[in-house]
Amino acid sequence: MEQPNLSYLTSLSEGDKEFEKKLIQIIKSEFPGEYKLYKQNIEHKNYLKASENVHKLKHKISILGLEKSYAIASEFEISLKEKEDDFLKGEFEKIMQIITDYLMNL
Repeated sequence: MEQPNLSYLTSLSEGDKEFEKKLIQIIKSEFPGEYKLYKQNIEHKNYLKASENVHKLKHKISILGLEKSYAIASEFEISLKEKEDDFLKGEFEKIMQIITDYLMNL
């Protein structure tokens, strides 16, 4: 499975280290709460809200350079809107764990 990286962020910042630092801090502060809301909505079978959570999380996936994971999250978001949670749920949650681990060590 692909691993998070800061390539996209570095490209986006055009070398502005302060901008990179701020964006990393935003991701690190927002990600845990957004993921927690996603898990709560899945647990309560509130698939529409969970799809909204996935939509927000997709942006962090993209910023962390995870192109294939972004595609999986996009498909998962659609399946949640169709009130299905099994399709790609395991893959999405693996991605979330990889990101969680990465952010903890960043």
